[in-house]
Amino acid sequence: MQLEHGKIVITTNGPEVLCIPPQDTSNLSPCDHEEADTRMILHLSHAFHEGFQNILIRTVDTDVVVLTIAAVSKLGIQESWVAFGTGKNFRYIPVHEIAASLGPNKCQALPMFHAYTGCDTVSAFYSKGKKSAWETWKVYEDVTMAFITLSLGPSQILDNELAVLERFTILLYDHTSTMIDVDQARQVMFTKKGSAMDAIPPTRAALLQHTKRAVYQGGHCWGKALEVCMEMPSPDKWGWTDPPNWRPMWTSLPEANKSSRELIRCGCTKGCRGRCNCRKAALKCTSLCQPCGGQLCEV
Repeated sequence: MQLEHGKIVITTNGPEVLCIPPQDTSNLSPCDHEEADTRMILHLSHAFHEGFQNILIRTVDTDVVVLTIAAVSKLGIQESWVAFGTGKNFRYIPVHEIAASLGPNKCQALPMFHAYTGCDTVSAFYSKGKKSAWETWKVYEDVTMAFITLSLGPSQILDNELAVLERFTILLYDHTSTMIDVDQARQVMFTKKGSAMDAIPPTRAALLQHTKRAVYQGGHCWGKALEVCMEMPSPDKWGWTDPPNWRPMWTSLPEANKSSRELIRCGCTKGCRGRCNCRKAALKCTSLCQPCGGQLCEV
């Protein structure tokens, strides 16, 4: 290639890079990144360390925008833009202004937030989009430090981090709830508030597997975007199963239709007697029974 004076072209070639004019690219290759998203961020870092302070990235992927915001904040890049979208939806996003507005902590936590609330490899919470999740984050700032810790790619998820994510998830479904246990919150939403099954949060067992997949993507993958070699752990410990095809492990609990063969409830108002559906089936009343709630039964 014949280039104008001062121009440099660097392109990927598998794990290696090609550069014209030739220069030291040891901090770019050999690279084991599987996604172009993170490799773009690695090249962003390289450009910054080569002295460039005004950088433009072209993409149609939201993941790249999120990763760029986190990287610009961490590296301290003076000015960075993302040329995003196509056609009528094309626009220039001033990443440096967004990073300055959010602050360093929220920028660092942003990729993990994005993974936890749904991305290409992690399922989203049913009917809960990014806007709802963002509003929940604004009222529950405690989750920021949990996102930051998990974005570092820990070897395991600690109970206190999972507890914070439980509370965040409960608030995502019910902003007025004061509960901290997601299983208890599910019970209340279903039995007391009449919420449909698809309008309550997942069980703690399912949420743990969801969190593992989010940490694998947001911590072990995206969290190492500035490193040439990621050295990823095996997915089988992070919410995935059935290698080499790999599919999500949704939960460690048995299927409801296999573990609960009968789902019977009564509507007794003056104590459970002979006509009680639960008594007829030789079952004890549960919190599903309304208004009985298992409290008015005559044992």
